[in-house]
Order: sequence, then C-alpha cells, then structure tokens
Amino acid sequence: MDIKRNYKYLLSDLTSLKGIGIKTTNLLKKKKINNIFDLLWKLPKSYTDRSLSSKIKDLKIDETQTITVIPQKYLFPRIRNLPSRVLCKDETGEIDCVFFNSYEGYIKKILPIGKEVTISGKIKHFRNKYQLTNPKYISENSSIIKQKHNSYSLTEGISEKVYNKIILQIINNLPKIDEWHSKEILKKFDNMSWNDSIKKLHNPENIGKFKENFYQRLAFDEIFSTFLVNSEIRKKIKKVKKTKKKFDTKKQNEIISTLNYSLTNDQNKTLDEINKDLCSDKKMFRLLQGDVGSGKTIVSLLSAYNSINSGFQVAVMAPTEILARQHSLLAQKIFPKNIRIELLSGKSTYRDKKNILDRLLKKQIDIIFGTHALFQKKVQFRNLGLIIIDEQHKFGVNQRKKLSDKAGKDCDVLLMTATPIPRTLTMTIYGDMDLSIIREKPNIRKPVKTYSKFENKIDDVIKFVKKEINLGNQIFWVCPLIEESNKIDHTSAVKKSEYLKKLFPKEVFLLHGKTTIEEKELILNKFLKNEFKILVSTTIIEVGIDFPNANVIVIENANKFGLSQLHQLRGRVGRGNKVSSCILMFKSNLSENAKKRINILKESNDGFWISEEDMKLRGFGDILGFKQSGIKSFKLADPIHNHNLFILAEKEIKRIEKEKEDISRFKALVKLYDRADIINDIA
Repeated sequence: MDIKRNYKYLLSDLTSLKGIGIKTTNLLKKKKINNIFDLLWKLPKSYTDRSLSSKIKDLKIDETQTITVIPQKYLFPRIRNLPSRVLCKDETGEIDCVFFNSYEGYIKKILPIGKEVTISGKIKHFRNKYQLTNPKYISENSSIIKQKHNSYSLTEGISEKVYNKIILQIINNLPKIDEWHSKEILKKFDNMSWNDSIKKLHNPENIGKFKENFYQRLAFDEIFSTFLVNSEIRKKIKKVKKTKKKFDTKKQNEIISTLNYSLTNDQNKTLDEINKDLCSDKKMFRLLQGDVGSGKTIVSLLSAYNSINSGFQVAVMAPTEILARQHSLLAQKIFPKNIRIELLSGKSTYRDKKNILDRLLKKQIDIIFGTHALFQKKVQFRNLGLIIIDEQHKFGVNQRKKLSDKAGKDCDVLLMTATPIPRTLTMTIYGDMDLSIIREKPNIRKPVKTYSKFENKIDDVIKFVKKEINLGNQIFWVCPLIEESNKIDHTSAVKKSEYLKKLFPKEVFLLHGKTTIEEKELILNKFLKNEFKILVSTTIIEVGIDFPNANVIVIENANKFGLSQLHQLRGRVGRGNKVSSCILMFKSNLSENAKKRINILKESNDGFWISEEDMKLRGFGDILGFKQSGIKSFKLADPIHNHNLFILAEKEIKRIEKEKEDISRFKALVKLYDRADIINDIA
C-alpha cells in the first residue's frame, strides 16, 4: 500500500490492524489507547533475548531458552483435564512440550511430526526429563523466534506475544511522512527522521536511552506541537479587532493613593501591561500569575476600574461565592460611590436575581461579581468589556479559547492564578496567552516563619496556639484525611477536631470535602468574623479568601504533601500585618526527600523558587495545578530532563512567528500529536 504522507493511517481505528478484534480493541481503549498512533507510545520496559539457540543437553532449569527440535510423538490423554504431551528431540536429547486446555488439531498444526520447529520458553524439569509448558513462541521459521522480544507493561487479557505482533505490524507499516522540521532543527538531532526515530524507540537495544538523538527528536516533536497550537491560538485572538478602551489613568492613581501601602514594582509593571492591552485594538488574552499574597486582586480591580471608565461593564468570576463576596467588598471599599457594584449569589432570591439580570442588560450595573454562574446563557450584558477569572487553573486550552470567543470581540480577558509553576510548565500550559508575573510581595506582608515539629511534641504546639489565641489571633489546623483510615496512618480531621474541642471548647469548627457548600460558606463567614478561633480543615482551604486575623497554620503529616501544596497552604496566613507562623508536623521516620522538602520550605517564601525545587524532587506530573490544567500528558518529554528542548521549541516558534512562515507543513505533526481542531484550517 502507498503510505507516503499518509499520517491518517496512524490515526486509524485499532480494528484496522490484522489480528485485532473488538475484544482486544476494548481492552486497549480502557488504557486510553484509541488508535494506532497511541500504541507507539506504549514503550518496552525490558526485553527477552530469544536469539541464542541451545542444545537440549545444555538447557538450564528456570531460564528462558530457545531450542530447535523435531516432534516425534503425540501423547493425547483419554481422561479429560489431563495435559497433552508432544515428545520432541534433537541430536543431544529429548524434551516434552506440555499443553493444558489445547485442542489436538492446534497442537498438530504447530508441532507437525518430523518437521524441524524452533521453540522458546522457560525450561522446567519433571520426572528426570526437560519440559516446556504451554510454549507460546513456536514456529517452523526460526528467524521469527530467534530475536529479542520486547516486554511491555501489558493490558490484562493481552499476551506479550500478541502485543509484539501488533507493534511489529505497525513498525513495518510506518508511513514515510514528509519531514516537518527545518534543516537547522534536524541538524540538532543528527538529521534523525521521525520514521527512523520511532523504529529506534521500539528497538530493544535502545530501552532507557533517553539522551539519544532519536528520543530527543521525538520529545521535541511533542513539545513543539503543543507550542505551535498555542501560537496559533494567540494569533487567532490577536487578529480580532476590538474597540480601543479610553480612560484617564489619573482616576486609577487616585485610588492607588488611598491605599495603605505602595504597589510593588511588579504590580506597577503588570498594571501597565494590562492597560496597554486594554487601550490596544487587539483583544487581550492575558494570564496574571502571582505568588500567594502578592497582590493580584488589587491589580485586577484597577484594570476593571479603567474598563468601567471606558464605558464598559466588567464581570469578575471567583471559584467560591465567599471569595466573590470578598472581592466585591474590596471593590466597594476602594471604588468611588458612583460605580455600581453587584454580587450574583446563589443565596439571592428569584426576585433579586431577576432584578440583577434586568439591570445588567440595561447597563445599570458596572461590575458584577460571582462564581461560574456568571457565564450561564441567561446572564446577558449590554456592553461587556472585561472578564476577570480568579484561580483559573481548572480551565484548559480549549476552554480558554471558547471563553474568549464567547466574550465577544470587544471583551478583554484576564485570568489569574496563585499557583507559581516553573517556566517550562508555564510555556506549555499557558503558551496560548500573554503572561504577567508578580513575584514581589507588598511591603505590608511579613514573611511567614516556618517551623517543623515531631508529632510527639504536640504539647509544645498546643501551648503556642493557646498563646496566640490569648493575643486575639486565629488558627488553621490542616489534616490530610477526613476520617480514620486503617491503611494509612494519618491523623484525620474529624479526630483532630474532637481532640481540639476538648482543649478549646466552643472555639473549634471542622471543614472538609464532605461539607456542603452552604455549610462551608457559613463556617468560613463565621471564621472571617472571628466568631471562633480554630478551623480544622482538609486541604480544601489551600486556595481561598483572605483571613487577616488568622496568623498560624498547623499542617499535620506535612511530609505527605508536595512542596507547592505546602506553600499554597502556608499562604492562607500572613495576610494581615501580624507576624505569622506555619508549623509543619511529621512523624520521625522521614524519607530523605521529605526532609529536603521541609528544609526548602523553611528556607524560602518565594513560591516560584519553591516550585522549581518541587519539580526537581517530584517530577512535573505532581506539581500543584498541573493535573488540573487541562494540558495533555507528554508521553516522552519531561520539563526537567528536557529543559533545553523547551527552550529550543520556544525559540523556533518565535522565529516562525517573526518571519510569518507558512505552517502548512506542520499539518501532520499537529494532527498526530495534538489532534487540534483549534487550527483545523491549516492548509
């Protein structure tokens, strides 16, 4: 068959392969292997060398060996359930091939009397004779057997022999796709073609050779295809011509002058970047990434104020209603009284909601705060000019693109996240957006002091907590589990709250994943109003509202959390002007990695540096926010080990954008690696 340029073969259904039926297809689909291309990334973990042939007299027990023999005699049992035997020999001795639950016809077909046959399997010894039980590798063509056979982490119900046959069939039919990379890029990988790279990837001799050119080239393809899709999204959004926003920054500066702190250099720089976008005729699609407590919210509200002064409406979406309410209260505090502010709450009566929706449509509301309900069909604006979404890590690339499209041509989009992540991941996850970063903390923020304590020193922690409560402060107490587990020796939130209630009567509330939304809102509001002193919680409080009066967080079994998650949790305190503390509690039997994580956290309050160290220790898949980001998982590429490839891909994309190069040659690459409907119009 002519498979030149026919990348579509690789995207064919699995049933197009010989020997694969509906049953095998369904087994593979359970492992998210949906087509031929997906099978290529199921890599061999080891191999069995069946290439060396032995004589019967030299066989070794319990080892996999290959022999060439001649079947002599069939011994089929008359009694059901007994095994069938075939006596085979070579010039040095005899061996029995033993079969359970196999038909006579099948046995006679694979082991014909008097014909030379090559067999491979694990050798056993029974009643002073060598034997092979249910050998799977049998052929009259010795070359099929005498080779190195890959071993895979197999899907249940699929044998190694069948899997090897499938992979070999694909390798033999690999399409000779025209090269998509430039000559300069290919030189960096010793001109290794995609076709040859795939073949080398499945060669048993190359298992684990991650630094070789063939592996690096394929990892680069993954990274580059992702960056290319992001580049196309950026270009599509930039092509949208919008009405320029016009406003006087003096009004913005009047608000800044009323604050009880000065904006940091990063805040000022970010505000300038956003304002330039607002005043441009190109649509803004920007991510504001900042460390916990770095002051993203004030920057976003100032951007909202400038949009309002341009005659547009603004929508601010937060992950929880209580956070939306807090943003709303801050806006009411800093905005002039003539700015019409509303909160769309799930608790609002039908009449109130209808009134809000009517006023929105009549442009009698300038800025509205709420949760994801703000983007329901029934919520309509007269002149929406800016959407701000706080804590957007749950939005993937496709969702972000749809959001931008839905917003309308004159509506700018600002997304915010408090999850600092390493640069390689930022390039990958948020490459479709312009990026602003706030690293500095406002001068009113005092660094959180971090301590570590063995759990048997809990009395010391209780004394410290009592002292802080007597000073009028509040405490977060974080536990990994809701209830006791016999399998995992963690302290549960339920048990800990009961323990603390005995020591601090009427001062302890419990919050966990099973708490209803209504209960959660009620408890958090009470805590915000300082109606109780200790909030025992699972990790659901890691991203949330400001509690200025909470200046202590105790984290139990701290070694069970990743660095980035611990940093996010620590960010729940230090929001006011008091000295704050984070106490990490753990058992004495810490692993070396756990000790490293705790020491890194004690060393620094810089979330960006911490995230880099976290990735080095844990791997990119475990970084907080990565799994929720909507990004596809890389099969080969790794942001730690392939950092140079990420930089190379970024450089190549910038070159292509600058030179306005035709990208039609990348069609096969994008279709194979990203299945991107986003750029379906590539020629």
